[in-house]
Amino acid sequence: MSFSMTGYGQSSLQFGGYKITFEVKSVNNRYCEVVLRMPRDWTIYEDMLRRQVQAHIKRGRVDVIINREHTEEAELAQVLNRSAVRSYLKSAEQLQEEFGIQGELLLRDILSMPGVMEFKEDTHVSVLDQDFKDILEQGLNQSLEALLEMRAREGGFLAADLGRRLNHLKELHAEMAALAPVVVNEYREKLRQRLSMLSDGTFPFEEHKFGMEIAVFADRCNIDEELTRLYSHFEQCKALLKGSEPAGRKLDFLIQEMNRETNTIGSKCNHLTLVNLTLDMKAELEKIREQAANLE
Repeated sequence: MSFSMTGYGQSSLQFGGYKITFEVKSVNNRYCEVVLRMPRDWTIYEDMLRRQVQAHIKRGRVDVIINREHTEEAELAQVLNRSAVRSYLKSAEQLQEEFGIQGELLLRDILSMPGVMEFKEDTHVSVLDQDFKDILEQGLNQSLEALLEMRAREGGFLAADLGRRLNHLKELHAEMAALAPVVVNEYREKLRQRLSMLSDGTFPFEEHKFGMEIAVFADRCNIDEELTRLYSHFEQCKALLKGSEPAGRKLDFLIQEMNRETNTIGSKCNHLTLVNLTLDMKAELEKIREQAANLE
């Protein structure tokens, strides 16, 4: 199965008074690059989470974003920190006495100050808790499943499009193969006509030399080897698209080889139709290269 390098997955779980959200995004990259963003006190699990991503994804830049927020139940479980309230009130009195600042603290002002309302101890997540580690693995795995599903779906569309384009290349290849023998025959007839027009009886026509010239031309413009290698590359590309391993890098190599063979055919052929066919093949190969660049 072919996978695209572009995808998105999201999931969320609740644990210890927190709602923990997992967001995974992937885009094209030559290698597998994993970028993690999470609360600072959770970074002890960074290597574990990175390895978890790399176990599923072979190529692409993967951004993993893990956020946390208190659940509604945790919000309701907050308790008043009386020490913090006393400290704020005392500081307000000192400001009035020392600087002559007038005004008074309202209830809503006090409640909005940092540290006045605190969460109970049992609502906090211990980062060393095995259950917490399992939650991180589970949440990331759910996001990765959604990501891989999208990558597989898009990869299927890419593979189908590449298959159609490879079939078009095979059609162009068949036209080249049918036309290749005709090139020598046409050259033979044109050369014979040209010599007949130039002949004024002052020099003899030597069939042996004429045959040697045709043989040299036939050897110079022979494209059988290039056509054979091209067809082999087509079949390898199709096999890669149907396989289970990541095909992006191998496809990139094969496309370069197909371009090289096509350029060789274009330089060897001495026929307008063949030249046009090579141009069509190069244009199609460029489209294939652009599409294959999105595959894992």
